[in-house]
Amino acid sequence: MITAILLVPALILDAVLGEPKWLWSHIPHPAVLMGRLIDALDTRLNQGPHQRLKGVATVVALLFIGLFIGFALQTLGAVVTVLTAAILLAQRSLCDHVHAVAEGLQKDLASGRYAVSMIVSRDTADMTTAQVARSAIESGAENLSDGVIAPAFWFLVAGLPGLITYKIINTADSMIGYRTPRHEAFGWAAARLDDVLNWVPARLTSACITLVSLQPKEWSNICRDARKHRSPNAGWPEAAMARLLSVSLAGPRSYDGEMRSFPWVYEAGRKDLTAQDIHHCVMALWKIWGCFLVLTVALALLF
Repeated sequence: MITAILLVPALILDAVLGEPKWLWSHIPHPAVLMGRLIDALDTRLNQGPHQRLKGVATVVALLFIGLFIGFALQTLGAVVTVLTAAILLAQRSLCDHVHAVAEGLQKDLASGRYAVSMIVSRDTADMTTAQVARSAIESGAENLSDGVIAPAFWFLVAGLPGLITYKIINTADSMIGYRTPRHEAFGWAAARLDDVLNWVPARLTSACITLVSLQPKEWSNICRDARKHRSPNAGWPEAAMARLLSVSLAGPRSYDGEMRSFPWVYEAGRKDLTAQDIHHCVMALWKIWGCFLVLTVALALLF
């Protein structure tokens, strides 16, 4: 399988180089360009009647754009394909952002709150130490799926067209896929398609976490806990990570000043989380990445 052979160096390049500031301070990151395109479509089309239909048309346009760019770049050869894939994977940057929360918490609570506000959308101003740590771990688990395993999976399935299409839809979901007065209708298609595209990767991520934890007997409990989550996909990596670290995740949190009562994922786990738990999460993220890399190498050798 050629995509597996090319994915191996892409995974390694991303892990080693991450997001070089010297590069992206001079030219816009592809994710930034995707965001600008989505914002322009949102501004132009998300008004007047038939917002859901316009949202569907927006997603169809994004699909064609992603496929076209992917096919065009792929024709330029293996080097361009590997470099593009490495740029669109996010293992190193994910671990750096989660680790920054632990470093912030070790300084003081205010620094931890600020660091976690960079990676979550919930209210952070009044978070306790445990809430900051829990938020960072949840973000790490969910973004391991969204930012690493899912794009890698779609690269394996369909090369750069699959990866770029996934990334542009996932970016659209993060920008317009919210149940707000402005985006509930217009962002419906982006949110639903993102759920579909993440269905397999979320469960694959959970399986990799379970494999690393060496607790396969916990799989039935992970499946049960994952279904408690409000998201059809995010609960899977969170439930597996909760078991690996023996902590409770999800639970009550505040959005836009409103406290919402979500169920706990692995309620029996420890709830008094600290910066040390975030460090353990980061180490786990690297172990899971290593597990996925080994599986990719095996896939390349097998075919």
